[in-house]
Amino acid sequence: MKITNSKKKFLYLISPNKIKKDFYLKLNQILAFKKVEFFQLRIKNNSLKKKIEIGKKIKPICKKYNVKFLINDDPMLAKKLNADGCHLGQKDMDIISARKILGKKIIGITCHNSILLAKEALKNNADYLAFGAFFPTSTKKVKFKANISVIKKIKRLTNKPIIAIGGINNRNYKKLLLNNVNFLAISSYIFNNNKNKPIEALKKLI
Repeated sequence: MKITNSKKKFLYLISPNKIKKDFYLKLNQILAFKKVEFFQLRIKNNSLKKKIEIGKKIKPICKKYNVKFLINDDPMLAKKLNADGCHLGQKDMDIISARKILGKKIIGITCHNSILLAKEALKNNADYLAFGAFFPTSTKKVKFKANISVIKKIKRLTNKPIIAIGGINNRNYKKLLLNNVNFLAISSYIFNNNKNKPIEALKKLI
């Protein structure tokens, strides 16, 4: 699937790990601002049945706002939900096996801070590359730190979309966009923000 990068849509939104009852209303409100290109469902501690149940509720919301619906880690779940694609970490299923399951759907790859991993992902026809963490984050334990130089290097090698991840908020996001990052992956800043509700937090990125 071809990924187009609109100047208006620059966010790659990742779900909170726990989906509460009011989440679906919040997601509707967030996507209505038309700043989100991708939504990734990332819920680790749920049964397959629960993930399918949640995914079936999220999919039509994404479709309503023309947002690409991706599943974290699990190509089989992505296929079952007929999602737009899947995001794979370095310890997940390899991209060649995932491609056999998902065909031409979107498959993005975590590359941490490594040009070598990025080259391998490009060789295997990844649809986008994700780098990070650029800043400290509470979403997950940071094992790899990335910086602007890795973005400049990868931009010389490919036109595929580049996604920055890790601790991105209203105080630091512009630096990444100014250095030609295509999309900013955010989660905690929107869903676990102690100072601002999701919509208020989002407005500070506009």
